[in-house]
Amino acid sequence: MTANSDSHHSGRLQLDSREFNDFRDYLQKIAGIDLGHNKQYLVSTRIRRIMIDYQCETLGELTTKIKSPVNKELRQKVVDAMTTNETFWFRDLYPFEYFRNTLLPELTQNKTNNRIRIWSAACSSGQEPYSLSIVVEEFIRSQLGLSSLPLEIVATDLSSKVLENARNGEYDRLSIARGLSEQRLKTYFDQPDTDTWRVKNTVKQRISFKPLNLQESFVLLGRFDIVFCRNVLIYFSPELKKDILTRIHGAMKPGGYLFLGSSESLSGANDLFEMVHCNPGVVYRAI
Repeated sequence: MTANSDSHHSGRLQLDSREFNDFRDYLQKIAGIDLGHNKQYLVSTRIRRIMIDYQCETLGELTTKIKSPVNKELRQKVVDAMTTNETFWFRDLYPFEYFRNTLLPELTQNKTNNRIRIWSAACSSGQEPYSLSIVVEEFIRSQLGLSSLPLEIVATDLSSKVLENARNGEYDRLSIARGLSEQRLKTYFDQPDTDTWRVKNTVKQRISFKPLNLQESFVLLGRFDIVFCRNVLIYFSPELKKDILTRIHGAMKPGGYLFLGSSESLSGANDLFEMVHCNPGVVYRAI
């Protein structure tokens, strides 16, 4: 062990600025994550455990290892650690209310639309697509004479680990506490044991989970009526944001709706969408 090893166990790594820049550039290249110059502390706390597990003394050693084609698993672990997978049920409420009260009735009445398609981009551990599917269930139950709805939700994320968790649809007490009402918990979840809640199959069956890096092509996903791409663009550079929004527009049906996070904007893609006020909040319609 080197003299630097004490800092491994103190929770803070001393990061060489050249090595930090090299790591930062590589992370941007493979995942699009735009780390600021001042994010050394964030990096050191999030990858400290990985560096210990893989016996890397320096960030430079770790970067060399993740660049090697044989270390795919390690590369995925680093990406997982550096993407914030914090998520809530029915986050910010208004997108889900607007989806239920305005968009679902509109899309259901549009007879040319034989199948409604929704994309939950950067779905993390699954709370967003499951929240959307719960809203669809509630909408179906509220409509007399409607027993089902030809609707599909495609949920994607960069992280294979969180996608696996999302696909399982099992959540602990802490995850369940963030945004779920008692009524929805009773109606749409089973409880296999005292500390685990599992999403019911009626909610699960309309969702397909797929790995996707937003820097790559969306063409194979098909076209969508509604896209939720919330609280993910904040990690990207302005150029990449604009590129992603342009390609999302290309994956939308004419007049489709895009929801961004409450602190996010169109970042240079204003000519592709018009703003619609939901009061509170806004949604963007593809032009």
